Amino acid sequence: MDANSNFVDQDNSVKHWLKIVRWRVRRMLTAVRWGSRKLSSTPAVFGNAMPKSGSHLINQVLQGLTELGPFVNPGFPPVNRTENNQQLSDKAVLENLSRMRSGDIGYGYLKASDKYIEALTRNGIVSIFVYRDPRDMIVSHVFYATEMFADHGMHHYYKEKLKTMEERINAAIGGVTEEGFELKGVRARYEGYLEWREQPDILCLRFEDLRLDQDESFNQILDYLERKGFQPEIDRQNSVRILASAIQPKKSGTFRKGVPGSWKEHFTQKNIDFFKQSTGDLLINLGYEVDNDW
Repeated sequence: MDANSNFVDQDNSVKHWLKIVRWRVRRMLTAVRWGSRKLSSTPAVFGNAMPKSGSHLINQVLQGLTELGPFVNPGFPPVNRTENNQQLSDKAVLENLSRMRSGDIGYGYLKASDKYIEALTRNGIVSIFVYRDPRDMIVSHVFYATEMFADHGMHHYYKEKLKTMEERINAAIGGVTEEGFELKGVRARYEGYLEWREQPDILCLRFEDLRLDQDESFNQILDYLERKGFQPEIDRQNSVRILASAIQPKKSGTFRKGVPGSWKEHFTQKNIDFFKQSTGDLLINLGYEVDNDW
Protein backbone atom coordinates (compact mmCIF):
# COMPACT_ATOMS: atom_id res chain seq x y z
CA MET A 1 0.00 0.00 0.00
CA ASP A 2 1.23 3.46 -0.88
CA ALA A 3 1.21 5.38 2.41
CA ASN A 4 0.81 8.65 0.52
CA SER A 5 -2.61 7.52 -0.64
CA ASN A 6 -3.92 7.05 2.89
CA PHE A 7 -6.86 9.08 4.11
CA VAL A 8 -8.04 10.24 0.70
CA ASP A 9 -9.56 13.70 1.09
CA GLN A 10 -9.47 15.11 -2.45
CA ASP A 11 -7.11 17.86 -1.36
CA ASN A 12 -3.66 18.23 -2.88
CA SER A 13 -2.69 21.26 -0.82
CA VAL A 14 0.72 21.54 0.78
CA LYS A 15 -1.01 21.45 4.14
CA HIS A 16 -2.57 18.11 3.34
CA TRP A 17 0.68 16.49 2.26
CA LEU A 18 2.50 17.86 5.30
CA LYS A 19 -0.13 16.20 7.43
CA ILE A 20 0.53 12.89 5.71
CA VAL A 21 4.24 13.23 6.47
CA ARG A 22 3.42 14.11 10.08
CA TRP A 23 1.16 11.06 10.38
CA ARG A 24 3.93 8.77 9.10
CA VAL A 25 6.43 10.28 11.53
CA ARG A 26 4.01 9.83 14.41
CA ARG A 27 3.51 6.17 13.54
CA MET A 28 7.26 5.67 13.44
CA LEU A 29 7.74 7.36 16.82
CA THR A 30 4.90 5.34 18.32
CA ALA A 31 6.51 2.12 17.13
CA VAL A 32 9.81 3.19 18.69
CA ARG A 33 8.17 4.13 21.99
CA TRP A 34 5.89 1.15 22.46
CA GLY A 35 7.28 -1.46 20.07
CA SER A 36 6.19 -2.26 16.54
CA ARG A 37 4.64 -5.57 17.57
CA LYS A 38 2.46 -3.91 20.18
CA LEU A 39 1.44 -1.21 17.71
CA SER A 40 0.45 -3.80 15.12
CA SER A 41 -1.80 -5.59 17.62
CA THR A 42 -3.61 -2.46 18.80
CA PRO A 43 -6.97 -1.75 17.14
CA ALA A 44 -7.68 1.43 15.25
CA VAL A 45 -10.23 3.55 17.09
CA PHE A 46 -12.98 5.66 15.55
CA GLY A 47 -15.05 8.28 17.37
CA ASN A 48 -18.42 8.91 15.76
CA ALA A 49 -21.14 11.44 16.58
CA MET A 50 -23.93 13.51 15.14
CA PRO A 51 -23.00 17.14 14.41
CA LYS A 52 -23.18 19.30 17.55
CA SER A 53 -23.37 16.20 19.73
CA GLY A 54 -19.90 15.65 21.12
CA SER A 55 -17.59 14.84 18.21
CA HIS A 56 -14.83 17.14 19.43
CA LEU A 57 -15.22 15.92 22.99
CA ILE A 58 -14.82 12.24 22.10
CA ASN A 59 -11.96 13.10 19.74
CA GLN A 60 -10.08 14.82 22.56
CA VAL A 61 -10.69 11.87 24.86
CA LEU A 62 -9.38 9.45 22.25
CA GLN A 63 -6.31 11.59 21.67
CA GLY A 64 -5.53 10.98 25.35
CA LEU A 65 -5.05 7.30 24.45
CA THR A 66 -1.69 8.20 22.90
CA GLU A 67 -0.36 8.52 26.47
CA LEU A 68 -1.69 5.10 27.46
CA GLY A 69 -0.41 2.89 24.68
CA PRO A 70 0.50 2.59 21.00
CA PHE A 71 -2.22 4.84 19.64
CA VAL A 72 -1.57 7.41 16.93
CA ASN A 73 -3.34 10.72 16.40
CA PRO A 74 -2.95 11.25 12.64
CA GLY A 75 -4.12 14.87 12.85
CA PHE A 76 -6.50 14.59 9.90
CA PRO A 77 -9.94 16.21 9.57
CA PRO A 78 -13.10 14.11 10.02
CA VAL A 79 -13.07 11.14 7.66
CA ASN A 80 -16.10 12.50 5.81
CA ARG A 81 -14.70 16.01 5.28
CA THR A 82 -11.86 17.52 3.27
CA GLU A 83 -9.23 19.86 4.68
CA ASN A 84 -11.53 22.68 3.52
CA ASN A 85 -14.51 21.18 5.39
CA GLN A 86 -16.24 19.98 2.22
CA GLN A 87 -18.35 16.84 2.30
CA LEU A 88 -16.72 13.75 0.80
CA SER A 89 -18.42 11.09 -1.30
CA ASP A 90 -19.32 7.77 0.31
CA LYS A 91 -16.59 6.13 -1.74
CA ALA A 92 -13.91 8.48 -0.40
CA VAL A 93 -15.17 8.07 3.19
CA LEU A 94 -15.02 4.29 2.91
CA GLU A 95 -11.50 4.53 1.49
CA ASN A 96 -10.46 6.66 4.45
CA LEU A 97 -11.91 4.15 6.90
CA SER A 98 -10.37 1.14 5.14
CA ARG A 99 -6.93 2.73 5.25
CA MET A 100 -6.90 3.37 8.98
CA ARG A 101 -4.02 1.33 10.34
CA SER A 102 -3.47 -0.33 13.70
CA GLY A 103 -3.57 2.16 16.55
CA ASP A 104 -4.79 5.06 14.40
CA ILE A 105 -7.41 7.38 15.88
CA GLY A 106 -10.07 8.84 13.60
CA TYR A 107 -13.39 10.61 13.97
CA GLY A 108 -16.30 11.77 11.90
CA TYR A 109 -20.04 12.11 11.44
CA LEU A 110 -21.30 8.88 9.92
CA LYS A 111 -24.90 7.70 9.73
CA ALA A 112 -25.73 4.09 10.48
CA SER A 113 -25.99 2.92 6.87
CA ASP A 114 -25.13 -0.67 6.03
CA LYS A 115 -21.84 0.28 4.38
CA TYR A 116 -20.60 2.25 7.39
CA ILE A 117 -21.78 -0.35 9.88
CA GLU A 118 -19.77 -2.95 7.97
CA ALA A 119 -16.70 -0.69 7.82
CA LEU A 120 -16.77 0.13 11.52
CA THR A 121 -17.35 -3.41 12.76
CA ARG A 122 -14.65 -5.11 10.70
CA ASN A 123 -11.68 -6.75 12.37
CA GLY A 124 -8.96 -4.34 13.46
CA ILE A 125 -11.18 -1.30 14.09
CA VAL A 126 -13.37 -0.36 17.02
CA SER A 127 -15.90 2.46 17.17
CA ILE A 128 -17.45 4.65 19.84
CA PHE A 129 -20.70 6.45 19.05
CA VAL A 130 -21.68 9.52 21.08
CA TYR A 131 -25.22 10.87 21.10
CA ARG A 132 -26.83 13.83 22.86
CA ASP A 133 -30.16 15.05 24.16
CA PRO A 134 -31.85 16.31 20.96
CA ARG A 135 -33.04 19.45 22.73
CA ASP A 136 -29.50 20.48 23.65
CA MET A 137 -28.30 19.52 20.18
CA ILE A 138 -30.86 21.89 18.65
CA VAL A 139 -29.81 24.81 20.82
CA SER A 140 -26.13 24.16 20.08
CA HIS A 141 -26.87 23.98 16.35
CA VAL A 142 -28.81 27.23 16.32
CA PHE A 143 -26.12 29.17 18.20
CA TYR A 144 -23.40 27.70 15.98
CA ALA A 145 -25.19 28.52 12.72
CA THR A 146 -26.33 31.94 13.88
CA GLU A 147 -23.38 33.34 15.83
CA MET A 148 -20.27 31.23 15.29
CA PHE A 149 -20.11 30.11 11.65
CA ALA A 150 -21.25 32.67 9.08
CA ASP A 151 -20.70 30.18 6.24
CA HIS A 152 -23.21 27.71 7.67
CA GLY A 153 -26.01 26.93 5.22
CA MET A 154 -28.63 28.11 7.72
CA HIS A 155 -26.86 31.31 8.80
CA HIS A 156 -28.68 33.70 6.46
CA TYR A 157 -32.08 32.14 7.16
CA TYR A 158 -31.66 32.26 10.94
CA LYS A 159 -30.19 35.76 10.98
CA GLU A 160 -32.21 37.52 8.28
CA LYS A 161 -35.54 35.74 8.00
CA LEU A 162 -36.14 34.69 11.60
CA LYS A 163 -36.07 37.26 14.36
CA THR A 164 -36.33 35.31 17.61
CA MET A 165 -34.68 32.32 19.24
CA GLU A 166 -38.10 30.71 19.52
CA GLU A 167 -38.55 30.86 15.75
CA ARG A 168 -35.06 29.47 15.11
CA ILE A 169 -35.55 26.58 17.52
CA ASN A 170 -38.87 25.65 15.91
CA ALA A 171 -37.24 25.79 12.47
CA ALA A 172 -34.50 23.43 13.64
CA ILE A 173 -37.08 21.10 15.18
CA GLY A 174 -39.31 20.87 12.12
CA GLY A 175 -36.73 21.26 9.37
CA VAL A 176 -36.23 23.82 6.62
CA THR A 177 -35.62 23.90 2.88
CA GLU A 178 -34.12 27.29 2.12
CA GLU A 179 -32.44 28.44 -1.08
CA GLY A 180 -31.27 24.97 -1.97
CA PHE A 181 -30.12 24.08 1.54
CA GLU A 182 -32.13 21.40 3.29
CA LEU A 183 -32.13 20.94 7.06
CA LYS A 184 -34.05 17.83 8.04
CA GLY A 185 -36.30 17.85 11.06
CA VAL A 186 -34.74 16.65 14.29
CA ARG A 187 -36.47 13.26 14.30
CA ALA A 188 -35.33 12.50 10.76
CA ARG A 189 -31.77 13.54 11.65
CA TYR A 190 -31.68 11.20 14.63
CA GLU A 191 -33.24 8.31 12.74
CA GLY A 192 -30.19 8.28 10.48
CA TYR A 193 -27.98 7.47 13.47
CA LEU A 194 -30.16 5.43 15.83
CA GLU A 195 -29.13 2.04 14.46
CA TRP A 196 -25.64 2.52 15.92
CA ARG A 197 -27.25 1.84 19.29
CA GLU A 198 -28.38 -1.57 18.02
CA GLN A 199 -24.86 -2.74 17.08
CA PRO A 200 -23.32 -5.00 19.76
CA ASP A 201 -19.76 -4.27 18.59
CA ILE A 202 -20.17 -0.49 18.89
CA LEU A 203 -19.72 1.26 22.24
CA CYS A 204 -22.45 3.90 22.60
CA LEU A 205 -22.05 6.71 25.12
CA ARG A 206 -24.15 9.72 25.99
CA PHE A 207 -22.55 13.15 25.68
CA GLU A 208 -24.01 14.00 29.08
CA ASP A 209 -22.19 11.10 30.74
CA LEU A 210 -18.89 12.10 29.15
CA ARG A 211 -19.39 15.52 30.71
CA LEU A 212 -20.91 14.65 34.09
CA ASP A 213 -19.89 11.05 34.87
CA GLN A 214 -16.42 10.88 33.39
CA ASP A 215 -14.95 8.15 35.56
CA GLU A 216 -17.69 5.71 34.59
CA SER A 217 -17.51 6.71 30.91
CA PHE A 218 -13.73 6.39 30.73
CA ASN A 219 -13.84 3.00 32.45
CA GLN A 220 -16.36 1.85 29.85
CA ILE A 221 -14.03 3.02 27.07
CA LEU A 222 -11.01 1.27 28.61
CA ASP A 223 -12.96 -1.94 29.24
CA TYR A 224 -14.15 -1.87 25.63
CA LEU A 225 -10.63 -1.37 24.24
CA GLU A 226 -9.24 -4.19 26.38
CA ARG A 227 -11.94 -6.54 25.11
CA LYS A 228 -10.90 -5.57 21.59
CA GLY A 229 -7.21 -6.32 22.04
CA PHE A 230 -5.63 -3.30 23.75
CA GLN A 231 -3.15 -4.35 26.43
CA PRO A 232 -2.71 -1.53 28.97
CA GLU A 233 0.61 -0.85 30.67
CA ILE A 234 -0.69 1.95 32.92
CA ASP A 235 -2.94 1.25 35.91
CA ARG A 236 -6.62 2.07 35.58
CA GLN A 237 -6.71 4.99 38.01
CA ASN A 238 -3.94 6.85 36.20
CA SER A 239 -5.42 5.94 32.83
CA VAL A 240 -8.72 7.57 33.78
CA ARG A 241 -6.87 10.65 35.03
CA ILE A 242 -4.94 10.96 31.75
CA LEU A 243 -8.11 10.73 29.66
CA ALA A 244 -9.76 13.41 31.79
CA SER A 245 -6.79 15.74 31.36
CA ALA A 246 -7.03 15.36 27.57
CA ILE A 247 -10.34 17.25 27.54
CA GLN A 248 -9.73 20.90 26.75
CA PRO A 249 -13.01 22.38 25.49
CA LYS A 250 -11.61 25.78 24.62
CA LYS A 251 -9.28 24.16 22.06
CA SER A 252 -12.36 23.21 20.05
CA GLY A 253 -13.27 25.82 17.47
CA THR A 254 -16.96 24.93 17.84
CA PHE A 255 -17.11 25.01 21.64
CA ARG A 256 -19.67 27.38 23.14
CA LYS A 257 -21.07 26.03 26.40
CA GLY A 258 -21.62 22.27 26.32
CA VAL A 259 -23.70 22.18 29.51
CA PRO A 260 -26.28 19.35 29.59
CA GLY A 261 -29.80 20.61 30.11
CA SER A 262 -29.15 24.14 28.82
CA TRP A 263 -32.14 23.74 26.47
CA LYS A 264 -34.30 24.74 29.45
CA GLU A 265 -32.88 28.26 29.24
CA HIS A 266 -34.01 28.67 25.62
CA PHE A 267 -37.06 26.52 24.89
CA THR A 268 -40.36 28.33 25.25
CA GLN A 269 -43.62 26.49 25.83
CA LYS A 270 -44.31 26.77 22.09
CA ASN A 271 -40.96 25.10 21.40
CA ILE A 272 -41.74 22.31 23.87
CA ASP A 273 -45.18 21.70 22.38
CA PHE A 274 -43.83 21.67 18.81
CA PHE A 275 -40.96 19.36 19.78
CA LYS A 276 -43.38 16.84 21.32
CA GLN A 277 -45.63 17.04 18.27
CA SER A 278 -42.73 16.61 15.82
CA THR A 279 -40.58 13.96 17.51
CA GLY A 280 -43.05 11.61 19.17
CA ASP A 281 -41.29 9.11 21.43
CA LEU A 282 -37.73 10.05 20.40
CA LEU A 283 -36.69 11.23 23.87
CA ILE A 284 -38.15 8.12 25.47
CA ASN A 285 -36.34 5.82 23.05
CA LEU A 286 -33.06 7.63 23.76
CA GLY A 287 -33.60 7.41 27.53
CA TYR A 288 -33.84 11.14 28.20
CA GLU A 289 -37.46 11.06 29.38
CA VAL A 290 -39.75 8.32 30.72
CA ASP A 291 -42.86 9.83 29.12
CA ASN A 292 -44.03 12.94 27.29
CA ASP A 293 -44.96 14.80 30.46
CA TRP A 294 -41.96 17.11 30.62
